[in-house]
Amino acid sequence: MNAPDRFESFILDEGQKKVEEALETRVPNATMFTFNKEDHTLANLLRAKLAKAEHVIFVAYQVPHPLFATFKLRVQTDGSITPKEAVVQACRDLVNELQQLDQEFTKEWELKKIAGAGGMEL
Repeated sequence: MNAPDRFESFILDEGQKKVEEALETRVPNATMFTFNKEDHTLANLLRAKLAKAEHVIFVAYQVPHPLFATFKLRVQTDGSITPKEAVVQACRDLVNELQQLDQEFTKEWELKKIAGAGGMEL
């Protein structure tokens, strides 16, 4: 089969960085980020969060090849913050939102278990 081994999808190769940054010279305040060992899940979350950011003018991502877990994220800002600062803030916001989701889900799950256990005692 042509597909790489599953573990190769998320374990970084020796010396490989998780995120690589390359300045875009064709437009001002733009950077191309390459995320290694990540796929559409993170790419679309970041794109959506950055699209709502106040200082971001343009954001898009592409997956160069479907068999390799890598995506490129292009971010352009208005100059009041750097693209790197925008991406870092978007990541922080996403982590906070996912922690809130985890807490709410756990709370609801525990309440459901308690309600289910209470009904069994009858």
